[in-house]
Amino acid sequence: MKRSRKIASLTVLAITLGILLTACAGKPVEESNNSATPANTSTAANVEFKYGKIDIPGKDGALCGVPIYIAYDKGFFAEEGFDVTLISASAETRKIGLNNGTIPIVNGDFQFFPSIENDVKVKVVDGLHNGCIKFLVKKDSPISGVKDLKGLKIGIDEVGGTPHQVASVWLEKNGISAKPEDGEVTFLPFDDGNLEVEALKKGDIDVAALWDPFGSVQEKTGNYKVIFDLSTDPTFAGKYCCFLYASEKVLAEDPEKIAALLRAYNKAQNWIAENPEEAVQIVIDKKYSAIEDKELAVELVKHYQYPSKHDHEANKQDVGKDVLYFATELYNIGYLKTNPDEFVKKAYQKVDLTLGK
Repeated sequence: MKRSRKIASLTVLAITLGILLTACAGKPVEESNNSATPANTSTAANVEFKYGKIDIPGKDGALCGVPIYIAYDKGFFAEEGFDVTLISASAETRKIGLNNGTIPIVNGDFQFFPSIENDVKVKVVDGLHNGCIKFLVKKDSPISGVKDLKGLKIGIDEVGGTPHQVASVWLEKNGISAKPEDGEVTFLPFDDGNLEVEALKKGDIDVAALWDPFGSVQEKTGNYKVIFDLSTDPTFAGKYCCFLYASEKVLAEDPEKIAALLRAYNKAQNWIAENPEEAVQIVIDKKYSAIEDKELAVELVKHYQYPSKHDHEANKQDVGKDVLYFATELYNIGYLKTNPDEFVKKAYQKVDLTLGK
């Protein structure tokens, strides 16, 4: 499963050029069997969209995007006043769209943090779900954990990408330098997960760091074993790995709009928590994600611990604390230069969800 997650930080010049390209950024692509308001929802007819038409990136096929698919398919976006078109958008297009306000909200992980540090105008406004990355080795490999990785080769999707950052934090916290100049581990990037797995099979790399569902699909073949799971490893367990990021411009000019979007996402998260099997069936039937193994998909969706309405009301997971935790970890390994407390002040904004109700 490919996910577009390019970490290259935008400079001021790049942002300025991006603004000039607004007309191109976030351009909708052709939908198959999906309308802007799904016809099978009770809200499809006679809806007055308070906030009009918006584009939301939601066509990358990632299983962790289930709240977007459900909010779209079950009409939660429409209920909150949005005529949504799901679009394809690269990581850079997302950043440009957020920065100039043409894209109001996206989901993403802490890979966005360095971009915020480099003045992309975006704020973390909520948490989405817990871990979705696994590290695999061959089933007969003597590697059983982080202590065995010194001197080995680790496959990743891109240098500076989230699997690379996660592996770096994991290594550094266990006394192994992830810095290339120290030569204690070697990271090798692969544009395609299949190529990464093939390299693992051939012995060209010792470990493959993979996104779900691809990593879990490979695990289920029986040819590989998992030595790291982002959702259960003590360094990351119980914390949001993926967040919702809102355009700072939209937050300043129309905070009610972001509050309404978050209510739609929260409704979707609650619906998934209560109906994981049905949520997965919708994803499979509508081909939102290219996964055919329903049993595995349900297992993963439950594994991600999408927060329920009760979880949100009880503040079961403190989004601000999770942002601070990962900012601190990334600061400790040199990915961030800003003091973590100062970074959180810049990066996180709690939104009043009663706005506009």
